[in-house]
Amino acid sequence: MLAATMGSRGITMEYRQITDNYAVSGQIAAEDIATIKAKGFKSIISNRPDGEQPGQPLTAEIRKAAEDAGLSFRHVPIVSGMPMTGDDVAAMAEALDELEGPVFAYCRSGTRSTNLFMAVQQSKG
Repeated sequence: MLAATMGSRGITMEYRQITDNYAVSGQIAAEDIATIKAKGFKSIISNRPDGEQPGQPLTAEIRKAAEDAGLSFRHVPIVSGMPMTGDDVAAMAEALDELEGPVFAYCRSGTRSTNLFMAVQQSKG
């Protein structure tokens, strides 16, 4: 399911609701945190490494904004174009087990966040 909401920057922020407890989107900015919180999310996972694209917001900036807003934050970076490893899946599974939901995850397009979530689900059987 694709959901859209008006972000604080005056642009539409789109995200995909994968399950009742997990949604994904492309890159977010610190200014989007208030909107994410208003939608009821309790935690954020970044699956994007810093420096992947010029002008990309730093993970530390988004982490600070999330934590300042009372949201939990975890960074589980997956390099675009590289296969996910067992360690990547284990780190994501740990984050999902430890973080309060619903969880909002992001990467450049949302694809890595979706694929990593699906890999975690498959690993659980």
